[in-house]
Amino acid sequence: MSRPSFYFDQFEHRRPPEPLPFPARRQAAWQVLASMNLVLGLAYIAWRWQHSLNWDAWYVALPLVIAETGSFIGLILFTFNLWKQQDTPPARAPATVSEVADINPVDDRPLSIDVFFPTYSEDPELVRLSIRDAKQMRYPHPVDVKIHVLDDGKRETMRRVAEQEGVGYLTRATNVGFKAGNMRNGLEQTHGDFIVICDADTRPFPTLLEHTLGYFRDRRVAWVQTPQWFFDLPPGERLPEVLARRMGAAGRRIGTAIERVLGPFVIGADPFDNDSQMFYDVILRRRNWANAAFCCGAGSVHRRDAVMEAALKEYAEAVNLPVDRVAREVTDPAMRDDLTAAMRRQVAGEVELTPYKFHVSEDIYTSMVLHGDAERRWRSVFHPSVESKMLSPQDLQSWVVQRFKYAGGTIDITVHDNPIIHSGMDWKQKVMYGTTMWSYLGGVWNVIFLTVPIFFLFTGIAPVSTYSIEFLMRILPFLITNEVAFLVGTWGVSNYQSRASYLAFFPLNLRAIWTVMKGEQIKFPMTPKERQEGTFPELVRPQLAIIVLTVAGVLIHAVGLAAGVFSNLQGFIVNVLWAGNNVLAMSRIVRAAYWRPKEER
Repeated sequence: MSRPSFYFDQFEHRRPPEPLPFPARRQAAWQVLASMNLVLGLAYIAWRWQHSLNWDAWYVALPLVIAETGSFIGLILFTFNLWKQQDTPPARAPATVSEVADINPVDDRPLSIDVFFPTYSEDPELVRLSIRDAKQMRYPHPVDVKIHVLDDGKRETMRRVAEQEGVGYLTRATNVGFKAGNMRNGLEQTHGDFIVICDADTRPFPTLLEHTLGYFRDRRVAWVQTPQWFFDLPPGERLPEVLARRMGAAGRRIGTAIERVLGPFVIGADPFDNDSQMFYDVILRRRNWANAAFCCGAGSVHRRDAVMEAALKEYAEAVNLPVDRVAREVTDPAMRDDLTAAMRRQVAGEVELTPYKFHVSEDIYTSMVLHGDAERRWRSVFHPSVESKMLSPQDLQSWVVQRFKYAGGTIDITVHDNPIIHSGMDWKQKVMYGTTMWSYLGGVWNVIFLTVPIFFLFTGIAPVSTYSIEFLMRILPFLITNEVAFLVGTWGVSNYQSRASYLAFFPLNLRAIWTVMKGEQIKFPMTPKERQEGTFPELVRPQLAIIVLTVAGVLIHAVGLAAGVFSNLQGFIVNVLWAGNNVLAMSRIVRAAYWRPKEER
């Protein structure tokens, strides 16, 4: 049976990158440079607070120095995150349950694995591709692998696909708990020793099981996360082709001449900064040494007993807490026993058992619960090699849906159930989770970094007492060392894209913070798996406003300097460079809003 064509068919030949090497010599150089950077940064921040504030303009001076301090705290946390790379050594694939769990030898048997494909509205034919790839997974020993489609859409077409492919089809009466509730329903109806979590578009490689199950020889390992690799990133177009389309043969000659000087110049490659190598191969991978690599959902393998045990502990605590509170108020022993027994039955019927937390960020939330089990001290492993491929957001609307869900979910956990305060994690794990939470507060200081130079360019009012040589001698060594340190620390992957995207992310970040602070629930929208046609300028109005105001401010201040209205030339130069970096960062997401694939153009 022939399958329908998809836009990503043209990328099926692509192969994932190998894990980035980080040899000991480079790691040592990074640690030395990062330490120097933090010392210089601390000296700069201390000097800013003590000697450089323009108290005549305190209303702009204080917000800026507070933003710089918040950003510097983030730098400390991020440096700790990237401090060293310590991969968990791989182990040979286990043959039986006794190699991964403590059981009676007479009960030994081959391993059983359940593969879950939660789906709601995705194209059934897209899910079929994922099922077929999952059926190709190999293993060096006899193993019982069962694939299950968990269809919250209750679609007859999806049921037929599952039947045609010979895999399980599970659905439920309600959609309570969204994806987490869907997976709970799957857990209740399956019995595998391990669970492989996939999204509807996750296409496992044949090696996924044999490369990950060996980690579970360590009885403390609760889950293994593998990198999410988006194989459909747009390749972009070379500059001569772009100019030829717009200017004909003359444009092609101009583009060719530019490339001879500057090298290959590609436009439109990964317009939404979806390349996840920086996050998975650098950030998450370097949390292994602290046992703090959290689960990211798709592409992860879970020990069923760990997930269920943690859920049962939380369930018991949720039942006993209100009962114990009431019991302390009753002095009569007989009455207390009767009351608590009745209450416990009542509460037990009202509390839900949730193996995966019912939350928009159920993956990181469940990770926190498992890492916070002070009794079991569950371990996580980030496996550095790519073992599956996935689809990326192909338009800005889809990108916004996905990023807002990430931001809102993490901030909601930070505000309402922060595990750093009351969990059983050790200090290293708390710092790592704190790094994630702190990063999503960055919209607060990023909006200050974007607007302060605009304020100066329009008014000539500086947030610092003077843009003197002393100011430059304080900030330039810090900034230069920062660039060099992170160039070495992230060698092999561009960190500018991530920083620019983080800065341009400020409207979504602020909206997520405001939504949580208002007490509104972060919803669970599905990220579209197909491109939404058209352009999306309405989604980048704040970024466009930053660009327009910055350019206008530069022109107005330049005219003011020529006319004698403004006189701070050093301040003008500093703020033009600062604002120029902001414009470059904003322009990336603005271009993404107007990007369309070649065939659509």
